[in-house]
Amino acid sequence: MASLDRNNKILLDLVRQPGNNLCADCGVPEPDWASYTLGIFVCLNCSGMHRNLPAVSRIKSIRLDLWDDSLVEFMRKTGNSAAKAIYEKCVPAFFYRPQQRDCIVLKDQWIRAKYERREFTGENNYVQQTYCSDPIELTLWKKGKDNKQFLKRIFLLSRKDFTLRYFIKEDSKLPKAVITMKDLNAVFQPEKICHGHGLQISYMHDKRTRNLFVYHEKGQLIVALFNAIRATRLAYLQKKHPTLRDNDLIPQITGRCLKEGYMEKTGPTHREPFKKRWFTLCSVNRKLLYFKNPLDATELGAVFIGTESHSYSASEGRGRSTRGGRWNCGITLKTPEREFVFMCEQEQEQKDWLEALRKVITQPMTPEDYANEANMRRGT
Repeated sequence: MASLDRNNKILLDLVRQPGNNLCADCGVPEPDWASYTLGIFVCLNCSGMHRNLPAVSRIKSIRLDLWDDSLVEFMRKTGNSAAKAIYEKCVPAFFYRPQQRDCIVLKDQWIRAKYERREFTGENNYVQQTYCSDPIELTLWKKGKDNKQFLKRIFLLSRKDFTLRYFIKEDSKLPKAVITMKDLNAVFQPEKICHGHGLQISYMHDKRTRNLFVYHEKGQLIVALFNAIRATRLAYLQKKHPTLRDNDLIPQITGRCLKEGYMEKTGPTHREPFKKRWFTLCSVNRKLLYFKNPLDATELGAVFIGTESHSYSASEGRGRSTRGGRWNCGITLKTPEREFVFMCEQEQEQKDWLEALRKVITQPMTPEDYANEANMRRGT
């Protein structure tokens, strides 16, 4: 029998090597599990998803389990870099690669796409058929605009005219909404939607942000739609910005908000009562949006966040107003037109919001940002 101490020491040396020192699937540092059939090192969370694929992946701990010499030698010859050269050979530019903070369904379907379905090995045209076919139709459960009830709706994604439509009934001739790729964003929000496959789709409608909250019972289908939306968004951006490289466009396809949560907000004179609102801050469009509730369909208002050189700043706010609410950790956001005062419940929340706001303020503005700022000032 192989020596436990000797082989585990070899594995610990291997996992410290460049490439192996990050989880092969989500990039978490210092993975301490391994798939001895795929030859990769993975983190604890991803190892659990690999256990659901026993036909293609078998998992062991590199610290606690006994490793035979033959398995250790296989790990030595393979490793994360060599495995990625096989299983990630043809990952399209639009396809979202999950990171540590991403939800389970994204990670699970990324792992299944790579190893179970072998979508990116170049052996078949699975990617073209699944994410780039035109049109793509899918029935989703969608939350009603004015109630909490989820109802089935038919969604139609068209690469031909860069739109996402949804219909109330199968035989509906006219869509309930036609969403262009211009301002569309999609992000998984399982906790907010209270469903493991919950997807939030946002876009501009009548000069305000409109949110759709949807899900599908099957993780593979909702993640496939998400990546198909990304493929369509990338095609739109490529047409809009023909001189830019894909590397410049990829960060613009979809994006998570930088920070979201409750704060209290007062009015423009600072003498109005503070009201609790749900805020979201997006670094891509430089907007701080606020809603009455997290699942509201339409924003109550929006604040553009420019740069310090254009008179934008964020700092710890004044003490509690005479008409202040229950919370005391203040933030003052200054813009060229107005000074906003917010209140956070806890000091850590205040610090997190200040860090997020300052991150946007220190981010250089693009020509499109200047246009968006001008449009918001004009109210157009």
